[in-house]
Amino acid sequence: MSTRDVSTGAVPDGWPRMAVVGPLPPPSGGMANQCEQLIRLLRADGADVALVRTNAPYRPSVVGRVPLLRAAFRLLPYLVSLWRTLGRVDVVHVFANSGWAWHLLALPALAIARWRGVPAIVNYRGGNADPFFTTAPAHVLRSLKAATLRITPSAYLLRVFAKHGLQAEVVPNIIDLSRFAPAPPRPAGAAPHLIVTRNLEPIYDIPTALKALAKVRQVHPAARMTVAGSGPERDALQALATQLGIGEAVTFAGRIDNADIAALYASADVMLNPSTVDNMPISILEALASGVPVVSTDAGGIPDMVVHGESALLVPIGDADAMAAASLHVLGDPEKAATLRQAGLTEVGRYAWPRVKQLWRHAYWRAALSRSRS
Repeated sequence: MSTRDVSTGAVPDGWPRMAVVGPLPPPSGGMANQCEQLIRLLRADGADVALVRTNAPYRPSVVGRVPLLRAAFRLLPYLVSLWRTLGRVDVVHVFANSGWAWHLLALPALAIARWRGVPAIVNYRGGNADPFFTTAPAHVLRSLKAATLRITPSAYLLRVFAKHGLQAEVVPNIIDLSRFAPAPPRPAGAAPHLIVTRNLEPIYDIPTALKALAKVRQVHPAARMTVAGSGPERDALQALATQLGIGEAVTFAGRIDNADIAALYASADVMLNPSTVDNMPISILEALASGVPVVSTDAGGIPDMVVHGESALLVPIGDADAMAAASLHVLGDPEKAATLRQAGLTEVGRYAWPRVKQLWRHAYWRAALSRSRS
């Protein structure tokens, strides 16, 4: 982990009073899942945590069908909730990412925190930070600099922040190891099962995974794939699978609930991550915790998470040939597969709650105590 991780110096026991601003599932996604998991684990540890949800359900539900109207119906209650909640806490933790979500959700939270005199931690996520910071209005960087602490999940984003003159610290994503366990080792056999657990969006480049499967099936004709995720590219991806002659070998399972995703990993021989932009994908942590060998692109912060050839196999972005070759290496070499599984299980311990909890506790207290010092 980076030498600029959050300090672990002496702080009070327990937790300050906190508010967390962020989304919850549904829909499932990296930030929503991390927000839900963090709140659940903090409360289980006895912390007093209030949630200001950024994706609260529309009331009445019919409002969600009208774009401009739904924005107003969500924004006004959100602002009221922020104002009320931040008046009774010692520190606020704001989940944030790039684009419109920054302007509509993170920026109001930081503004109200400033008006309320509440220290704010910006927990910035997403692989598109660099282009966003490069093209965004100047007030975006100003508001980030004004936060009490800036925390990212990865050293990759730490470097992006430094490029734009922003100091930040690392607290990694959390993997709840109570939810995942490695399946007993087994040979891949004649019908290996490859999985992809990313949404069906352009940045995740599912076509490369489908093309890789087509090449794998030249060696393992009964190989199959499950794609667990939803998104606007489903029809195009189904058409591509048919065009590649693998339509019957690919199951587009849609979005799988968190409670059921462990069973999918337990059934897998290889997990493919073909993304073109990434930070610190939870799907890779889940695969490692499940003892599933990972073949991923080397996008964004992924090389900071795993070591090529030791805990995963990394390939260039968009290279279906390389992804297929790496998959065949794992499927054809049980000793290599076992080495990857063991290294992955060791690596994922860095992201378990007992360790990450201490980093968050120190960050919250440092921010909260800055209020009394000021």
